[in-house]
Amino acid sequence: MTKTLLGPALALVFAAALTSGPSAWAADPATIRIVSKDFTNSNPDDVKLLAAIEAGMAAQGHPVKLELVDLPPGGYADKLSLMLLSGDIPDLIYFQGGDQKIVEQGLLEDWRPWLEKAPHLKQALWAHNKPRLENYPYLIYPFPVRAKVGVIRQDWLEKTGLPAPQTLDDWEALFREIVDSDLDGDGKKDTWGITVATIPPAGATDELDEIFNQAFGVTATWIKDPSGQWISARVSTQERDKIAFYHKLFAEGLLDPDFITTKWDTREDKFYSGRVGVVLGVVGVNIDIYQGKMRQVHPGVNLVPLDPPKGPGGQGLRAVDVSRESRGFAMSALSEHKDDVVALLDFMASPQGQQIDRMGFEGEEWVKDGGTVKTTDKMSTWYPRFLIAQPETWMPPAPLLSAQAEKSIAIAQKFYSPDDSFVFPSDYTAQLDALENIYRSYVWKFVSGELPMEKWGDYVADWNANGGTAVTEYARTKLNGTN
Repeated sequence: MTKTLLGPALALVFAAALTSGPSAWAADPATIRIVSKDFTNSNPDDVKLLAAIEAGMAAQGHPVKLELVDLPPGGYADKLSLMLLSGDIPDLIYFQGGDQKIVEQGLLEDWRPWLEKAPHLKQALWAHNKPRLENYPYLIYPFPVRAKVGVIRQDWLEKTGLPAPQTLDDWEALFREIVDSDLDGDGKKDTWGITVATIPPAGATDELDEIFNQAFGVTATWIKDPSGQWISARVSTQERDKIAFYHKLFAEGLLDPDFITTKWDTREDKFYSGRVGVVLGVVGVNIDIYQGKMRQVHPGVNLVPLDPPKGPGGQGLRAVDVSRESRGFAMSALSEHKDDVVALLDFMASPQGQQIDRMGFEGEEWVKDGGTVKTTDKMSTWYPRFLIAQPETWMPPAPLLSAQAEKSIAIAQKFYSPDDSFVFPSDYTAQLDALENIYRSYVWKFVSGELPMEKWGDYVADWNANGGTAVTEYARTKLNGTN
């Protein structure tokens, strides 16, 4: 299904982008220097996109000149830090780590007061962006939350004869049916219910936690014990019950026994080859990537994104860290063109900017056919360089995501909840690292059966003795007074 294009004014913007440069609009437009990952002068699409943005802003009466700053290849965060610490600080900077030390030198601008001058950008923020901006106002990144949901082949779900699972019992029944039935038709009982990827620095059960945490009442990083005291969820009875459930899946052959050593590419290969029934995928475009790869092996197959299970603790996806953005755009506090930088991001969040950033160009990524817009095969390689705003701020003239990918985003929004995690002072870094290692070591032993769940008290004692008590005491000073 396609939708009509946004109108003649937008067509004029595209025409201007292809036929004139910024000098046609203003004699001396401000030059905004931009450094961003995978946004370079060597990519013709990037250069063409800049010309379209310049023309679009000029048509709205705010001409600018955009200049990309190229970094040496490899290790973007490290190369960016070296450039910034040398004193070369562009106006608009995309960070993917390494921003804290730049903030500590007072080199990044607080975005919050500028949002009043950027109504489109302010409206573009997603639910998780807002508290992150309040907690850490130096990075802004209007993108859907990178939650993960379970997906299964639609034809396999239909073969099981079961509806899409809703409860923990439903999920377990689905895994059992996948294992006991020969869904891939190879005459062997060689398919697992679910597998996950163990990707450092994440722990072995990190992906499972995405969909199972809330069902057991692991609602946040810090929760209250029966006495009303804040404790780490890692040592709670809710966490114990969840880990016991994982052990049950492992012991009964429903969870892939090799999940502890499975990387993301191996996980995907098991999914496409029929060795596993359910995997976790990042919502949005990643679901379409999974579906595209699945169809290369099994033409015409659709994937079904699944709601997280409902359990004794509730229903939802893992609480989202809102302490800060882990990646995003920063504005230099030293920039002489702050109004222009803000105008640029506000334009990119507007319908005109979203059209350019997310759809590319007529005749390449999309074409008009009988008054409607259709995407071409080139759209599969196009990606937004700046942001993806809230759906109500702009409706694309043609679907950019499949119905399955759109459903996954809807699931993430429906089951979103903010975490209560916060940034600890650097004095606690060594203790936090030690506690994480203790947790991971014990979790694997519990899940695999090397340690019986009756030893949970030993783990809690070990965790507290090796920094847990001190960390919890500090957390209580931060959390007391909150609900």
